Amino acid sequence: MATILVIEEQEPIRALLRIALERAGHEVREASNGRLGLALYRARAADLIITDIVMPEIDRLEMMLELTRNFLHVKVIAISAGLEGEAPLHVAKLLGARQTIQKPLDMETLLTAVRYEFAH
Repeated sequence: MATILVIEEQEPIRALLRIALERAGHEVREASNGRLGLALYRARAADLIITDIVMPEIDRLEMMLELTRNFLHVKVIAISAGLEGEAPLHVAKLLGARQTIQKPLDMETLLTAVRYEFAH
């Protein structure tokens, strides 16, 4: 069973992701902001991180940079509501996100992305 760390400030979205990922057979840990997410990852690495990229506590994409700079093999799927266009998702990709997904989330698209990451 793979461990997935979900970092998302909105509790309803975190719950939706947790339910879908647990039904797919994964262990899910959750963080409500980037600072807590980094602390959880440092304490116990996850096999995959799914993170929103616009959150409080850590400035914009600082968390992505911190993760990819300190953990070279980290697998990250970045999600964003795209309120500021697609620019944050493009920057997340440049900073090391393996995949990016625009909100509103389509669960099948997300689960396909998760399966791909574990296969590669």
